[in-house]
Amino acid sequence: MAKKPAPAAPQSTTADVLREPAEVRYADQLEALRQNDADAPPSNWRMSPRSVLLYIVGGKTLKATISGKTTEVPITRKFFGDDGIVERAIVTLASERALLLVGEPGCGKSWLSEHLAAAVCGTSLLTIQGTAGTTEEHVKYSWNIARVIAEGPTPQNMIPSPTMVAMRAGGLLRFEELTRCVPDVQDSLVSILSDKAVAVPELPNDNMVFAKPGFNVIATANTRDQGVNELSAALKRRFNYVYIPIIGDQKTEVKLVQQRSAELLERYNLPMKLSPSVIELLATVFREIRNGKSTDGVSLKKPSTPMSTAEAIGVALDAALHSRFFGAGEVGPADIARNMVGAVVKEDQEDKVALKEYATLVAKKRAAKDKSWKDFHEALVEQL
Repeated sequence: MAKKPAPAAPQSTTADVLREPAEVRYADQLEALRQNDADAPPSNWRMSPRSVLLYIVGGKTLKATISGKTTEVPITRKFFGDDGIVERAIVTLASERALLLVGEPGCGKSWLSEHLAAAVCGTSLLTIQGTAGTTEEHVKYSWNIARVIAEGPTPQNMIPSPTMVAMRAGGLLRFEELTRCVPDVQDSLVSILSDKAVAVPELPNDNMVFAKPGFNVIATANTRDQGVNELSAALKRRFNYVYIPIIGDQKTEVKLVQQRSAELLERYNLPMKLSPSVIELLATVFREIRNGKSTDGVSLKKPSTPMSTAEAIGVALDAALHSRFFGAGEVGPADIARNMVGAVVKEDQEDKVALKEYATLVAKKRAAKDKSWKDFHEALVEQL
């Protein structure tokens, strides 16, 4: 089967935008995978399911011709977790059922969704952000009102939604925070997922938009939002649920924090690195407070805030920025402690109790034997 030519990458550089989409930032890796793809991809996919999996989990270096030069391109890991989760997600997208990624806030649902879309259809930008204000028009289509008044409804006067654009291209629609939308908006997806079409009654002679092969939907939902706007039984049946757990392995979490914080430091042009010992301490604190138990067996109060890996990465970046602008220029345990309160105490001031308990029962004990923990403990007590 002849492969489709790779789409031209948008002309932008790191200096132009604060955050590049995955298909731009990892364009070399995507191109290397396409050039080395031996399997036939599904209809309208940019690469085979096996290559999509390799893009997400990484672990290989491929030879490819990039900008006219033959080079070796390392394929880095994008999702840190069970590879089986990624496999199930890819298989679902290759089927006629939509994919719903479910998990705690900060577990990587949107991150995985973005990379899946970038690898499968070449763009992660066909996105609907679900909110209480999302309407059926956002999901289906709207009109250029001024032109409709002057000319009446015509195909040229229609404003297609990301859904309709994805359907026409045979691409993937990303629907973020689906359960934040009201039921009527959620149910507008039922016919789209069942019939793979959108009806346009305003256009009697051109009243259906049919999806091309390859069209599908990746939605995300937070477990903490369950019950806010529960999906109907009809909509649930059209999704394959894939649950993404919080990273259970300490070494994997440390590696993730290290990689993502390094990428963020590069993006913010910060001339510094976080030492492995500082990242180890940060990951340890988050893990112990999240689990409600220290590695020494001390029971701890759990805060209401989800102590996700994404929050830990945020603390690492804040600590680096604080050290760069107001500190010695090198991130230490004290910088981590100074930025912990804002990550843990969000809606409920009582969550300070969890930090105080951790400082007293765990950090203070370790401070007697370890200087890093001593610096961390003193700075944390100061903040509380």
